[in-house]
Amino acid sequence: MDKRINVTRPSLPPYGEYAELIKGIWENGWLTNFGPLENRLAEELKEYLDAANVTMFTNGHQALAAAVRIVAGGRAKELGIAPAEAEIVTTPFTFISTTYSITEAGFRPVFADVDPVTYTMDPAAAERLISDRTVAILPVHVYGTVCDVDAFEELSRRYDLPVIYDAAHCFGVRRSGRGIASCGAASMFSFHATKAFNTIEGGAVATDDAALAEALHAYCGFGQAGGADAGIAGTNAKMTEFAAAMGICNLRHIDEVLEKRRALHETYTRILTRGGYDPATGRTFETGLKLLPEQEGVSRNFAYFPVIFKDEPTALDVMRELSERNIHVRRYFYPLTSQAAAVRQYDPAETPVAASISSRVLALPFYADLSPDDAAEIAEIVLEKCRP
Repeated sequence: MDKRINVTRPSLPPYGEYAELIKGIWENGWLTNFGPLENRLAEELKEYLDAANVTMFTNGHQALAAAVRIVAGGRAKELGIAPAEAEIVTTPFTFISTTYSITEAGFRPVFADVDPVTYTMDPAAAERLISDRTVAILPVHVYGTVCDVDAFEELSRRYDLPVIYDAAHCFGVRRSGRGIASCGAASMFSFHATKAFNTIEGGAVATDDAALAEALHAYCGFGQAGGADAGIAGTNAKMTEFAAAMGICNLRHIDEVLEKRRALHETYTRILTRGGYDPATGRTFETGLKLLPEQEGVSRNFAYFPVIFKDEPTALDVMRELSERNIHVRRYFYPLTSQAAAVRQYDPAETPVAASISSRVLALPFYADLSPDDAAEIAEIVLEKCRP
């Protein structure tokens, strides 16, 4: 291709719409510190996400880190466990932010393997790792695919452990008609520029617990949100008014953005499954490629389009072929976070399913402004390289 196609590209609202909204920032001089636009966006997101409480943050990492520090930290204190001795059961098949949110708080991540169909943390594998040092469980909804939340809720009840969800990929996803923001003790959403919904940079924590929401609000203002010492050691993680304005504008157009992404998903799927496939597992019959499964009762948000190849050499061969045509894909997620330099103290053989998927996955270009014709051409290249 003459033009460059990246793996992702941000969705932007009409320029005039954004410019009109930010005029008020010049009029009131309120740039940050829980301004009117941030508060407005939080209220609108409560409705859209079906959440009782939404606390805004400067980015998704700070949001998740805050939830981990407060929720897991509170449980550790109850159990009388020092952070350095406390463990959080999580998945290595995720973006590094998930793992760093644990290590930055002084806790030790313990990695459970993933389900081979959904790529989300296997509840049975997680249960085997629960010990008297466990202070929380941190599953990740991957690529918009929802974890087995019923199983994790049961683990939460049985072991009296809070579940904190990394829902960075699941903005607006509903399960059985209910927003997933209501799952667990808290759910973090990322509004990074690469997400289906963005605030340039941003994130939020949704929770049904009003006291937790108040603590999160205080945390992102150095523990002194509202001008009073809330008795919590916090940081500066407040969302700016410019970011909130972008979120307000983008939320107005989220339905049309998701519709474009749905159409791209259908284009990729139609071509890559030409020889037939099983929607429940995502496995294709002719090439052995594996796509995301369709989950019963789950409304998709078409966050990403990952493809699992039969082996790593094939994935790398396809990656090279596409790169030569100026089409750029990403090994998302590779390597496992348990193998990151800052946390490399784990054997990937302990999570064999995650290790296998990580070595064979490519995320294809996927964003609202990608043309269906370009998506079709990319899919044809992938299919041709993978035919037996």
